[in-house]
Order: sequence, then structure tokens, then C-alpha cells
Amino acid sequence: MTGTHTDTATEPTPPREDGGPGPRAPGRSRRDLALLIMPTVVLVLLLLTLSTRNSDLLTADGLLALADSAAPLMVLAIGATLVILCGGIDLSIAALAALSSVLFAMWIPSLGPAAAVAVVAVGGLAGAVQGLVHVTAKVNSFIVTLGGLALWSGIALVISGARTVPVTDIGAIQWAFTDVAGIPSAVLIALAVVVVLGAVLRLTPAGRWVRAVGHAEQAARLSGIPVGAVKVAAFTASGACAGLAGVLLVARTFSGAPTLGATLLLPAVAAVVVGGTAITGGLGGIGRTVVGALIVIVLRVGLSLVGVDAGFESIIYGVLIIGAVALTIDRAKLDVLK
Repeated sequence: MTGTHTDTATEPTPPREDGGPGPRAPGRSRRDLALLIMPTVVLVLLLLTLSTRNSDLLTADGLLALADSAAPLMVLAIGATLVILCGGIDLSIAALAALSSVLFAMWIPSLGPAAAVAVVAVGGLAGAVQGLVHVTAKVNSFIVTLGGLALWSGIALVISGARTVPVTDIGAIQWAFTDVAGIPSAVLIALAVVVVLGAVLRLTPAGRWVRAVGHAEQAARLSGIPVGAVKVAAFTASGACAGLAGVLLVARTFSGAPTLGATLLLPAVAAVVVGGTAITGGLGGIGRTVVGALIVIVLRVGLSLVGVDAGFESIIYGVLIIGAVALTIDRAKLDVLK
């Protein structure tokens, strides 16, 4: 006697938006939705709370001033976001921004406004070198960029003579601190970075590749994604963003210095993870980092309004990073906690 059975046809499960191999469980989807919404809710609550101490904060001028203050940090954190989405980390961004500020101030007399382009290119090249070392020598990104932090800081100290380099031609940087239709140009520059990199991640295969590499690098490699090229490109973009952040910092202080922006590493990492990008990679995005950067700046303003000593900023950033990482980390990737 021949038994009968029913074959159930199944279609291949489409890949997830973040590059994973299958659909998320409902609980995980709700968690991701919460991580997407929560930073925006926190930002709104912070603004409303601080407006009780300073009613001008929620005016158009007040909000533009906040955005202007956040522009260098935002550009710096956006670059770092790309590396983190790939599952890596870039600890050299603040040191590279400081080096870029020195180079920009030194090159303005000979190159004029074009010095900004040269500095961004140097930043991108420095990032590419770190990415190549990470990929070809198979050295952990933490170690590579920790070495980069020391390297770029040292070069900045040597070429500047450990001194501040003043800008001798203010007109050459006026484009970076002027207003366009009432909007600070630094805000427009930061928005341009957001739009360009956001479009690349959303409208090209690069976005899927970056998230796939961060979610499951080995699976991404087996599926034909150029993992090495994706990582090098992410580090290059991060370096270029650090260079641009250095330019924006010079436009604020009219000088470059080997320590200018050196304190931005912790706030930049805080902006990325507080915005909801997972430090383990594969989940997050540039829009989240924008919200995270605004939260960091609003917190800084809030501390000043309530009279908290500036020395407590690092303590708050440390707590924020630990808390945000605990909420966003993908524990499925951690078989062993080290």
C-alpha cells in the first residue's frame, strides 16, 4: 500500500531590510520600532523640559542655534555611523578632525577656500589607510583606529609645534560661518552630508551591503558582497567626515589646534548609540544619528542651564553610552561575553 502525503510548497524567505537572512520575530520587530521612536521622544521631552528654564529655546532662532552647535558633532558622528553599521568602530575621528583643523589653518594662505577640499580629501585618505590595514592585515578595527588616534594626534602636534594656528584670511572660511536665507551655513553643510550619505544608503545597493556586513559578515561574503571594499569605503567616508568636521570647527574658532575637537570622540559615539544604532552593527542609520547628536547637544545646553559643572559631561556621556549599548546590542551575535 502506498501512503499519501502532502508537500507544502514554500517560497524562499526574502532578506530583511537590515541584511539578515530571514524575518524578524514579532517581539524583535517591536523592539526595533521602539528603538526607532524612543530617541525622538527623548529629544522632544528634553526640549520641552528645558524650555521651562529658557522660553527662547523653542523659538526658530533657538532651534537654529542648537542645530548650528550640533553641526560639527553631527558630521563627525555620521561618518562614525557608517563604520559602526559595518560592525566596526572608529576611535580616530576626533584626532583626525583635530589634525584636519591644523592642516586647514596652515593651507588657507596658499589654497584659500580650496583648502577645505584638500583637507576633506586628506581625511578620506587617512580613513582609507585605516580601512585597508583593518581589511588586509586583519587587525581589529578597535586596535587600528586606537593606533590611528595616537598617530593623527601626534602628527597634529608635530606640524603645529604644539601651538594654535590662527587663520590669516577670514574671507576664505566665511562660507562656513555665514547665514543662507536665515539658516546657518554649517547647518546646511551638515544637512547636505545627511542627504548625500542617506541617499547612498537608501537608494543604492551600498545600504544593503553595509547592513549585511554588520549583521553577518561571513554570510555576506558567501553571498558575493565585496566585504573588504565595503569596509574600506565606510572608513574612507568616516575619515572624510572627520576632515569636514575639522573645517567646521576652524570656522567657529578662526584657528586650528592639535587639541581642537579632541574631546568630541565620546559625544560622537554617544550620538551614534543614543540615536539607536547598534554597536554590534547591522541595525541603525544616519537619521538616528542626527537625532542622537541633537540629544547630546541639548543635554549639554541643559547642563549649562541648570548650572551643572561642565566636568560632569563626561560622566553623563559614559552613562548614556553604557545604557544605550545595553538597549541596542544584538546579543544573538555574542556567544561569549568578553
